[in-house]
Order: sequence, then structure tokens, then C-alpha cells
Amino acid sequence: MRRLWTVIVRTLCVTALAATGLTATATTPAAATTVTTSVTATTAATSVTATATVTPATATAEPPRWGFAVVRNSASGPVVDLSRQAGSWPDGLKVEATPGGPGQVFVKFPQIGMAAGGVAHVTAISQSADWCQVQNWWQSGADEIVAVQCHRHGVGPIASWFSVTFGHSAQYLPAHQAFGYVHWDGSAVAAGFNSSAPTAVNTVEPWTGPGSWRVTLPGLGSAGRAGNIQVTAADPAVPARCKLGGWNATTAAQSILVRCHDATGAPLNTGWSLTYHRERALMWTPPSYRFAYTFDNAPDTPGVYVPTPYPVSYNSRSGAVQLSRYALARKQVVFGDVSGYRDSVQVTAFGYGPEFCNLFAPWEISTALVRIRYVTCYNGATQVDHPAMVTYVAR
Repeated sequence: MRRLWTVIVRTLCVTALAATGLTATATTPAAATTVTTSVTATTAATSVTATATVTPATATAEPPRWGFAVVRNSASGPVVDLSRQAGSWPDGLKVEATPGGPGQVFVKFPQIGMAAGGVAHVTAISQSADWCQVQNWWQSGADEIVAVQCHRHGVGPIASWFSVTFGHSAQYLPAHQAFGYVHWDGSAVAAGFNSSAPTAVNTVEPWTGPGSWRVTLPGLGSAGRAGNIQVTAADPAVPARCKLGGWNATTAAQSILVRCHDATGAPLNTGWSLTYHRERALMWTPPSYRFAYTFDNAPDTPGVYVPTPYPVSYNSRSGAVQLSRYALARKQVVFGDVSGYRDSVQVTAFGYGPEFCNLFAPWEISTALVRIRYVTCYNGATQVDHPAMVTYVAR
């Protein structure tokens, strides 16, 4: 494994913004300053420190870059699902996956490499109490590498299937739509974007105790809750999982709480990625792409229901959004008339405690709908009914 990691590292340019204190502001898309940084990338095999000089691009100069994939990982190694990958790279290129240490996979998104910036999200696909985190992401030549590490509660690293995304944005939107993200590297905002204006700056501040932060996205406000939020732990060494801990919306801003926990469920100070999107996909996909999202905020509701307030659900094809409780802790999500040829799903738990959610199995598609069967949530190894946010995008 050390030999494998050494080969990979020889091609990498690993960068991140240096810590600037506990309360920080995001790098805006219009910033154009040169920063010299260093970061330690730690994996199950070894750790390597690299340095680089980074010049963030302006909003007008940097096109959106994005990609998604499903990786079917097992004891025999990771395999990328050819029918569930897409990105802003030229047609004909493919996502690749390389095994690392136990439960670790390096996912290569072709031709979308960035010296710095962007956010990554990952969701485990498993019938057990598995979760996945992002360890780091970096540019390797023209490509973007995302290191994913998966765990099973009470067991440790595990070769779980997962759905992973990477995205960078630098364009602005009309007020009814909204898109913003933050990458918190554990001590400062390492990257951020806000679609309302070049002058809008996302902020992060530690909240009431360890493992909690308040994120403010100015200019992306709404009259009550609307849109969807995804949160993913980003830690290079420590088992970590993060979730949406609270959410308050005003017409001026989205105010979001992030909570993170370690493998035992104790609060954990760690890094994370957060993306907020309203009437847009989770990534800056072309207008031809279909998408839908919803907030399962009443998970113990028997039978079929549609979450309220209604703006927490959206379907770009004006199709149905329907949730139903299949069994304890298993929620089926149906998005009508939105399925596509290549697609992606992400899930984030909502709440104060250490509960987390994954996908029980890969989603099913037909000409009429996409059926996500099922979103399953856990407290430790025990399945529980728990609120969660679900988002889908398709080519």
C-alpha cells in the first residue's frame, strides 16, 4: 500500500488555504490574490506533506467544473459504474477508481482538476451501518482526485459502495434560484461560493460546543425553508461523519448549523463540505440535466406523504415528489418524470444527535420515475426513523 500511495503522490499537487482563525470568511469568486499554502494528506497507508502556490481565479475566468460517479467497492477492488458517471469533461472520458488502504478509494475525475477550491460530497450505499467521508481532494495533472474513506459502525474501515460528487462554481443566478457552498478545513474556510453576487461572502463560526458550527449564506435567503442542503465530513485521518444540525431561513440569508461526530458518536471538530441549492442541481450541471430534491422531515409518517413546507421539495420536470415509509428506518423516495441516462443521489441526515443516513441500495430508474429504495438511517448500528435530505440529478 505504501508503494501504491508513493506512486500516486508523485503526480499530485495537493493544496488548501491556510487556517486563518476560528471565525472565517470564504474566498469569494472575485478574489485574485496569491497564497502560499501547505497541507498534510494522511491516508491509511502513510502521510505526505506538499506545498504549492495558488492563485484563485475570478468568477468570469473560471468555468464550472463538476462530476459524479457511483463506485462499487468490494474486497476485489473498486469498480466505477459506467451508467452512473458524468461530468464537465469531454465526451469519451471515464471516471477511474484506485484502491488505497482498507475502505479507501481514490476517485479520478478526468480533465476537471483545480489547484484549489470546490467541494466534494459522498454517500454510502450499503445494507449495513456504513458511512463514507471525503479525506481530501486535489489536482493531479489535468484531473481531480477525491480520496474517499468508508467505515462501518463498530467494525472500522470497510469496502462500501458509494456515490461521490465534486463541484466548483463561479457564475451567478437570479434571485429565485440559489447556489452556495463552503469547504471548512477544520480551522478556516478553504473555499466558498455564493451565487447571489460577487460581493456576497459566506461565513462560518463555531457554535455552542465542540463539533458544531453556524454557516451563514447571505443573499440566498428565502421566505421560510426552501431548497436542499448536503453536508459531508472532510477529514484526512480521523473517522468522521457530519450532518445538517439545524436550519433557519430569512429573506436575507440561509443560516445553517453543521454538526459532526466521530466513529463512537461523540462531537468532533473536523473539516466538512456544505452545499445549499434551490431550484438548481447539487452541481452546476447544464440546463438540460434533470434534478429533484426533498426533505424527509416527518420520517415516522405512515403511508405516503409530501413534506411541508412545499419549497423543501422540487422537481425540475414538474413531476411528483413522494415519500413513503416502507419499514422502520427505511424511507422510499419517488421523483416523477425526472430520471435520466446517467444520474447521482446524495443523502444527508438532519438533527442534533449522532444519527447518520445512507442508501440501502442503488436507486431504480424507469421512463416515468426514479425510485430511491431506500434511505436508511442509523443511531450506532440500530436502524431508526430520522429526518434526512435527499437530492437527485440526471443527464
